Amino acid sequence: MGSALWIAISGLNASSKQMDVIGNNIANANTMGFKAGKAYFANVLSQSLSGGASGVMQIGQGVTVADVATQFSQGSLESTSSALDLAIDGGGFFIVEDDEGSQYYTRAGAFHIDGEGYLVDVNNYRVQGYPPGTPTLGDINTRNAQSAPVASTNFSIGLNLDARTATGGTYNSSQTVFDSLGAAHTLAVTYMKTEGDGQWGMYVTLDGNAPDAQNYSGLSFDGMGNLEKVYSSTMSTALVSGSGTATAQLVAGHNGQIYQTGNLVLQRDSVNAWSVHSTSDYANASIMGYGTTNVDDTLLIDLDGFGGADITVTLGGTWANNDTLTIPFTYTEADPADINVAFSGLANNAVIGNGGTLTWDLTSAQAETITGYASSSTVKALTNDGYPSGVLRSLAIEKDGTITGFFTNGQTASLGQIALGDFPNPWGLKKMGSNLFSSTLTSGQAIINTPGAGGLGEVTSNALEMANTDLGTEFITMITAQRAYQANAKVITTTDAMMAELMNIKR
Repeated sequence: MGSALWIAISGLNASSKQMDVIGNNIANANTMGFKAGKAYFANVLSQSLSGGASGVMQIGQGVTVADVATQFSQGSLESTSSALDLAIDGGGFFIVEDDEGSQYYTRAGAFHIDGEGYLVDVNNYRVQGYPPGTPTLGDINTRNAQSAPVASTNFSIGLNLDARTATGGTYNSSQTVFDSLGAAHTLAVTYMKTEGDGQWGMYVTLDGNAPDAQNYSGLSFDGMGNLEKVYSSTMSTALVSGSGTATAQLVAGHNGQIYQTGNLVLQRDSVNAWSVHSTSDYANASIMGYGTTNVDDTLLIDLDGFGGADITVTLGGTWANNDTLTIPFTYTEADPADINVAFSGLANNAVIGNGGTLTWDLTSAQAETITGYASSSTVKALTNDGYPSGVLRSLAIEKDGTITGFFTNGQTASLGQIALGDFPNPWGLKKMGSNLFSSTLTSGQAIINTPGAGGLGEVTSNALEMANTDLGTEFITMITAQRAYQANAKVITTTDAMMAELMNIKR
């Protein structure tokens, strides 16, 4: 009878421990990543005695708690407003590391960026993954994340040039392009309607400066308003009919106004005067000024009467009155082709374009359309492939754990990839508190891979995994434990009464 008392006490003790487990599960019902425990009982037997109907007589000595096993079933996913809140949909654990290098495993994915740029959990332990460009597990750090500038090499312009524009009328477009250091520059194009049908001369400037070179200087449209040709003008070395010498040079800022093949003839009238000799090729040409105080040094010439110097003529030697100078121009055209403009002399040794040459894309599938319809001149689109430097603005995390950074210059870049770990026997993991587990000999070593690989679950951003506690099940289990406790207590009171009665009989 004394054994019954101790057996009942073991039942009370086991039920009490079961209530501890149930209470802990219920208390953590709202704890993110919490995995509920379950108490397992085992009976206790006395020494086997011979005899009995079976040949072996064993008397039970009560009950004990054999194990409190962690239940690793999936908890519900709760949406959040933070992109750094992560939940694992499937198997696996996040890996975090403390300042001493000890690694822990967790299902709680409430992460944030600390003051040093590391991705950390609520304990300020660093989340482990694969930094950009390395297969080695390590910290994820965003402190030095930035987007380097890229020089503009190609640009395009989508616009319509009004076919109704009078000869000499102009239209302007401008856009921002970037050099190799990320400095912004204004690329401007001036379009001028020439005397030819459907023809527009054009010149490109960078921050108001003329290019070093430009291969095509005009656009030509067909009767349907489609871009039909690009064209340019070139000059031969000036032909001299007097006793002096001369060279002529196109002014890059205005060579789009030269649109026809022909000759310009100049005549020296006196020591201090030159004039345009009678010609049918460039009837509107005039000498608009002189580059120096000496007339015989440099002449600035407006070829078309639209204003601005189109060419410069540098004179040398001795010129007599009535000497003439003939400058031949050659007009060339081609099917629509890319227009190249070269610029140099940027500040801080920066460069723009490919080797200093910017390409106006007119031929690729990505080229913006240029038309010459009888409607208002307007710019429809401006694009280029350059951008300035950028700093990190926000983060996004994909299902495979890839961390994508979004920068202020509109660019994106991978900043690493979160890793997950799993175990041959996760029930062997040791609870460390603060939603953390550590590996043991029983659990085996962690098998590490990226989310979605090797049977691991995927990560879901803007979500947290909540506790897998089933309150309904816990309350049912609690009622059962309460009844067992009450029954064992009844055994104790009954046994005590029986022993008291026995003692009375003995007296």
